[in-house]
Amino acid sequence: MSSELIFGDLSVSIFGESHGAGIGTVINGLPSGIELDMEKILDFMARRAPKKDGMSTHRSEKDMPEILSGYYNGKTTGTPLSAVIHNTDTRSQDYGNISTAARPGHADYTGYRRYNGANDPRGGGHFSGRLTAPLVFAGAVCAQVLEKHNIYSCAHILSIDGVYDDRFNELDIPFELTEQIKKREMPLIDETRAEEMKARVRAASEQLDSVGGIIECGIVGVSAGIGSPIFDGIENRISQAVFGIPAVKAIAFGKGFEFAGMRGSQANDPMFMNGETVRTRTNNNGGILGGISDGMPIIFTAAIKPTPSIAQPQETVDFIRNKDTTLTVKGRHDACIVPRAVPVVEAAANIAILSFLV
Repeated sequence: MSSELIFGDLSVSIFGESHGAGIGTVINGLPSGIELDMEKILDFMARRAPKKDGMSTHRSEKDMPEILSGYYNGKTTGTPLSAVIHNTDTRSQDYGNISTAARPGHADYTGYRRYNGANDPRGGGHFSGRLTAPLVFAGAVCAQVLEKHNIYSCAHILSIDGVYDDRFNELDIPFELTEQIKKREMPLIDETRAEEMKARVRAASEQLDSVGGIIECGIVGVSAGIGSPIFDGIENRISQAVFGIPAVKAIAFGKGFEFAGMRGSQANDPMFMNGETVRTRTNNNGGILGGISDGMPIIFTAAIKPTPSIAQPQETVDFIRNKDTTLTVKGRHDACIVPRAVPVVEAAANIAILSFLV
């Protein structure tokens, strides 16, 4: 089975391993004749790159995508768009102790069982967060197609280790605000929260530990009536794409789990006519009803688990010798993956939304 999203005529496959020669993506179903602004794509990908802020891995990859097909004279051709990102800063010796001992929280054991021991374990192989780089490339391409439909998306850090940013205005997410967030070192609405978040991450790192958080994503400009009911709705496709990010463990739309403690009179979104356009006075349902857009901003949150690679000794098993053991994870890892995951969540959302329009 390939690592592939198939949404109608649009499909995105991801290939490669963390410490292999390269990683990449193949995108099928893009319209022909779309001009791609490579500077915008590189800017999008740079938001995912490690920062010199004490929170990110010291692994340094340029993440310069090389487009191999589907692109000619600055435009998409309509045939499969494929791109490869060469790996240049690998230290496979750091992973010698995980070939038999599973890192808790990682897919070492499950991958071994799924592929009968033939999987590449270096740096997590095909299960590594490194594979989100080509996902971001694909999402950056999809963002430029969505621009033609006047649709834009933006994600930001909602929380890290219990420190919260403001939430998006559920009724109106100004384009100017989204552009500001994307340019910030810490993608926040309220930048004053950044230092406390960084302090929490540094404290965990000093204790050889890690922290997680929540990312909020908003999508504006999706007309009412987009999507399908039951198994192929907007929530379904966004969820499938976002769960392709290794660190994501939960997703919620609109009020999400808060609905469980609300009454219908509180949860329902009152509707009114704004000229000839139907609007709602609240947006508890996150812009989606019955799997179909209602014209309001689409808003969801994704929970990012603490980075499982921590330098503390941990109990585990030697799955070759079938015995208990302890393991200390080596290598270069993020004490908090949340800031770098923000553009990845945004990219996944772009792919899912574009799939309804091509």
